[in-house]
Amino acid sequence: MIAEYEIPKGTKLYFGASAKRKREIENVCVESFYENGFEEISTPLFSYHQELSDYRKLVRMSDEKNNLISLRADSSIEVVRIISKRLGRTTDHQKWFYVQPVFNYPTTETNQIGAEWIGCDDLSVMANLASKMLKKLEVFATLQIGNINIPKLVAKHFDLEDSVFENHEMEKLFEIEEEWLHKLISASTKEQIEEVMGLVPADIAKELKKLLEIEADLSWEKITFSPFYYADMEYYDNLYFRFIEGSSQIAMGGTYKVENSVVSGFGIYTDTII
Repeated sequence: MIAEYEIPKGTKLYFGASAKRKREIENVCVESFYENGFEEISTPLFSYHQELSDYRKLVRMSDEKNNLISLRADSSIEVVRIISKRLGRTTDHQKWFYVQPVFNYPTTETNQIGAEWIGCDDLSVMANLASKMLKKLEVFATLQIGNINIPKLVAKHFDLEDSVFENHEMEKLFEIEEEWLHKLISASTKEQIEEVMGLVPADIAKELKKLLEIEADLSWEKITFSPFYYADMEYYDNLYFRFIEGSSQIAMGGTYKVENSVVSGFGIYTDTII
């Protein structure tokens, strides 16, 4: 039995002070986007083209011709494809932002503010933009940097399944008797990354160097490295970053490819900040 005016689990209701804070967050971010040459886009709530690794997360239904559609479960790739495939003849602008919720099965609603820069492969630019917004909002979280290629290369070296990293089964890595691997697992500072770079195989050292290069370009006080964190965004294929506080993820960004375009983007999770 549904109680009077009960709202579904996972949905959001903001009023009074929380609604005011939500609007403040959005206004600060929107102003920053315009100052940095971004234009706004608002994509349809329904989509034919949502691509998640787990389709069970999609809220699905049918259109008038019985074609399968879903509620928008992700904005990043959808924005890039709409720009390149539908609006390509009407605009050549490459920097876009959006303020809109996404939805996962059965009734989970996530409010987010995001941006995608088509053709940009320098993630530090987007990480610094996100950090400036968070500073204006007086949110001083830890900036964590990772590289999805590192766990993939380690998996290849030791013939491991990707699920070891996806499920954070780190005990299986400690079972491998390899000194450099154990040191890499615990490496979280610049000094530790520099130390282990001289011990790991050359292909992994190359990917670790990317972590140090992006760190040098970032303007944030609390920075940590996480070589083995496996980003849950399936399309990130290189460097990525997260702003975290405790177990809460405040923002996340990374580089990825759509069609033949390299894209750098990030999302700020409004609900978490509130």
